Amino acid sequence: PKMKEDNCLHAALICLGMLYYSHAITTEKLNHARPSLHGHHEKGKEGQVLHRSKRGWVWNQFFVIEEYTGPDPVLVGRLHSDIDSGDGNIKYILSGEGAGIIFVIDDKSGNIHATKTLDREERAQYTLTAQAVDRNTNRPLEPPSEFIVKVQDINDNPPEFLHENYHANVPERSNVGTSVIQVTASDADDPTYGNSAKLVYSILEGQPYFSVEAQTGIIRTALPNMDREAKEEYHVVIQAKDMGGHMGGLSGTTKVTITLTDVNDNPPKFPQSVYQMSVSEAAVPGEEVGRVKAKDPDIGENGLVAYSIIDGDGMDMFEITTDYETQEGVVKLKKLLDFETKKSYSLKVEAANVHIDPKFISNGPFKDTVTVKISVEDADEPPVFLKPSYIFEVQENAASGTVVGKVHAKDPDAANSAIRYSIDRHTDLERYFFINAEDGNIKTMKALDREEIAWHNISVFAVEVHKQHQEAKVPVAIKVIDVNDNAPKFAAAYEAFVCENARSNQQFMTISADDKDDSANGPRFIFSLPPEIIHNPNFTLRDNRDNTASVLVRREGFSRQKQDLYLLPIVISDGGLPPMSSTNTLTIRVCGCDSNGSLLSCNAEAYILNAGLSTGALIAILACIVILLVIVVLFVTLKRQKKEPLIIFEEEDVRENIITYDDEGGGEEDTEAFDIATLQNPDGINGFIPRKDIKPEYQYMPRPGLRPAPNSVDVDDFINTRIQEADNDPTAPPYDSIQIYGYEGRGSVAGSLSSLESATTDSDLDYDYLQNWGPRFKKLADLYGSKDTFDDDS
Repeated sequence: PKMKEDNCLHAALICLGMLYYSHAITTEKLNHARPSLHGHHEKGKEGQVLHRSKRGWVWNQFFVIEEYTGPDPVLVGRLHSDIDSGDGNIKYILSGEGAGIIFVIDDKSGNIHATKTLDREERAQYTLTAQAVDRNTNRPLEPPSEFIVKVQDINDNPPEFLHENYHANVPERSNVGTSVIQVTASDADDPTYGNSAKLVYSILEGQPYFSVEAQTGIIRTALPNMDREAKEEYHVVIQAKDMGGHMGGLSGTTKVTITLTDVNDNPPKFPQSVYQMSVSEAAVPGEEVGRVKAKDPDIGENGLVAYSIIDGDGMDMFEITTDYETQEGVVKLKKLLDFETKKSYSLKVEAANVHIDPKFISNGPFKDTVTVKISVEDADEPPVFLKPSYIFEVQENAASGTVVGKVHAKDPDAANSAIRYSIDRHTDLERYFFINAEDGNIKTMKALDREEIAWHNISVFAVEVHKQHQEAKVPVAIKVIDVNDNAPKFAAAYEAFVCENARSNQQFMTISADDKDDSANGPRFIFSLPPEIIHNPNFTLRDNRDNTASVLVRREGFSRQKQDLYLLPIVISDGGLPPMSSTNTLTIRVCGCDSNGSLLSCNAEAYILNAGLSTGALIAILACIVILLVIVVLFVTLKRQKKEPLIIFEEEDVRENIITYDDEGGGEEDTEAFDIATLQNPDGINGFIPRKDIKPEYQYMPRPGLRPAPNSVDVDDFINTRIQEADNDPTAPPYDSIQIYGYEGRGSVAGSLSSLESATTDSDLDYDYLQNWGPRFKKLADLYGSKDTFDDDS
């Protein structure tokens, strides 16, 4: 508080001094500015006195101090004319900016006062016009003249920074004096007058880490080797003070948040020297074994670490990759492990920075190593076959029980459990083979035929005796070796043709053979005639020694009339051991040929047909047969397209239909399968049948000539007659005409309960008979019989 009072007193003294200084200057200027109306006499030539007029107004600037808060209006200055003798005849007038509002003038004395407090930062100067006029006539005594009133500045505005908060970044480990940011403040006071707007910057908070230049406001680093990992963010307070920083000046402050940006000045470091890991021998390649992590306090790309295996006996079995999200090294299995072969491995893993800053290379090396020991855990493994697959051979037609081959599997575990073998029957549906469960010997169960199946592909299971879930599977391919068990045969169903005029030793057919056996037992065919017909007088055979044979004519001239067909047996032998042979019959037909040897006809009946019908006659007969067939087909088609009749014809038994649909006929009176009299209402025997659906307006009389049909009448005639009567009945509606056949018969004790034929008034009804119907109808009897009783009593 004492400091504040001293500052206020000091400011008051300065203001009073400036006010006194301003008033003195104003008085001096006004005295200097007072115009004089007296003439200046000069003696001219020849004794003539010349009169030179002076300017009536000589003005300088007037000054008024801002923010004056005294009790009386402040005197700005005084206007006075040389012609003013003080008798009050001159009137001073003031006009211009602020005249009459801010500035007022005493029209007699010319004194100008400021009636309001002025602010230089709002307006720095005012332009006014002064004029002296005659008070009585308002005639201008002098021409108007302008003058300026300037507002003199005082230090009433503190410095203000452009931003309330600043944010800046500077790399860590920067040299002393590294520029961080420049802060700028402004002062609304007059920079051209005094030191009110002369600013000086200083740092209030943030030392000794940062400094600020007093004149420019540039913030610089003040300490070397500032470490981001130790402290990342600093809060600095900068002050700007006017009056050149001297006592009594006003000040303003701003906050600057300075963040140290990261540089790669820290190498990665493993937190421990050895990592212990374990993995099961049942793990598959690519499975994760464990993770290591080297810590690097740097961030961003400066903290990126890459891992690699640089040494160890497990370099071929394991690999390491980098998880850049967690910055961890992931150790993975590269190959299958075997606990029984090797139980542990050792790796030397290196972690190195990806990006290295050359400025800090002396801080290196930017890498670190660690030892990773991996132990292999024993797993219960399935049996393992000695071979990944087996191939065996067996001859076809071998006896059942012939040994094909042997498979062998063992338990890789230390327990070395016993193994049992079996065949996957899905691969041997016909059960050609079986396997000895103890020793793995595969044998045949039936004879094999190479020509049917040349290869058998089966699968064999090996299962541990005490652990049925541990099993292995191996493919076994069995080749069936060929045996010469198929004789050669004709390659096709040959049929040869020979001309009647064939020449001797003429070739007319070439044959070949086929053998189902393998090539070793098949080709090298030998063709020959049987010994008994080796001297066949008609045909002979020539082996071409290329697995084909030619059939030749031995004699000249053949006749179809005598014999048109010859059968020639041919023996074919193969080259197998032992050889197989078969006798095949070649059919040879005798045909008629022209002189060039082209076939004309091979049928013996051709000679007979020539004597009877010609070819044209046969064609005509065939054409007639075809035409008749077409006519029959058209007739049948038209017959099917005819529409079905809508009326039941006489051949359809209507009575059977009535019996089928269980028509009750005459009700209880109908005791026969069907009686036409049941459908005839006895009430209408005279020709008139009353309608049940409507009440006719007049009595319908039967038409003459329509007599009822006897009981033996045909049903078709009966129905047609009734339809004709219904069509001609004027009392019948045009609908539901079949109601006339709804007669149910007679004989009911109760009679009809229908109300259609009842009387129109209640007095005509008599319900006394209800009293005789028993207890079940007592309620009806009481309802309908009580009226009569009541009437009788009354």
